[in-house]
Amino acid sequence: MSTPKSDHDTLWELIKGIRFGMLTHRHASGMLHAHPLTTQNQSLDEGGQLYFFISRKSELAHSLQQDGNVNVSYADPGDDSYVSLSGQAVIADDPDKKQELWSPIARAWFPAGVSDPDLALLEVRIHHAEYWDVKESKMVQLFKMAKAAITGEMPPRLGEHKELHIS
Repeated sequence: MSTPKSDHDTLWELIKGIRFGMLTHRHASGMLHAHPLTTQNQSLDEGGQLYFFISRKSELAHSLQQDGNVNVSYADPGDDSYVSLSGQAVIADDPDKKQELWSPIARAWFPAGVSDPDLALLEVRIHHAEYWDVKESKMVQLFKMAKAAITGEMPPRLGEHKELHIS
């Protein structure tokens, strides 16, 4: 008998194959800015942290020191799965974690390697998560939408939608 997936496992299953997350933060001007970042995690631990490498000299690093409230969103339109995560971002000074997460692809952005003084480890502590995951085929989705439009039974129930409070 298999054990049921935890909420953390479900979240990780939805985001692990998506190369970039869009991290949105509030700029000093008050406007919202979004940046595509590569998630460095190999899994999502029970603490609910996501890790990204960023430049210490970047506008993003400076803005996050003023206001660390962020949203990270992931989308896989091909699989009809969407995830929105809200939390607190901090620059983590953890050389062991940097080493653990380092990959040859990161060298393209930080040529001096894991000891590059410009390499900052951005840790996002997830507080709230929401996901939408549609399992039905496109044909079933279209049928449900057409049926709802014709019968007036709105909205059609497509897949799973769940909200999670992590911490």
